[in-house]
Amino acid sequence: MSEAITPEEAEERMDTGWAYLDVRSIPEFEGGHPPGAFNVPLKHLENGQMVDNPDFLKVVEAAFAKDAKLILACKAGGRSKAAVAKLEAAGFTQLADQVNGFDGKRGTFGEMVEPGWQPSGLPVTAEVEAGRDYASLAAKAE
Repeated sequence: MSEAITPEEAEERMDTGWAYLDVRSIPEFEGGHPPGAFNVPLKHLENGQMVDNPDFLKVVEAAFAKDAKLILACKAGGRSKAAVAKLEAAGFTQLADQVNGFDGKRGTFGEMVEPGWQPSGLPVTAEVEAGRDYASLAAKAE
């Protein structure tokens, strides 16, 4: 059973051994993410459109045990919620959905309604740690 947690709770859990799994596209991840995050896109950006990543589940299963403590997050919360559902259906047992994603939820006029990771002032890096990028993780699934 998964739970919804705030960006601050996600940071606290990372300090206790939870892995932050960013399910945004590769360019979004490379533009900035929490230090130590892993990237397995739920969808890829192709020709300006988001398309399903057919290898999402295979790559996550190759990279993490079914009982791994995983925090899932995306840009604003939609993709991570879908990713949690997909992983729960595959038998993953310790999942947390970081609400409001990396950027946060915005209102009708673009105003910040609920801040995500970055607008909450939490640490951000554009440096991708070895073995945590999608290409490295996908190679484990081959």
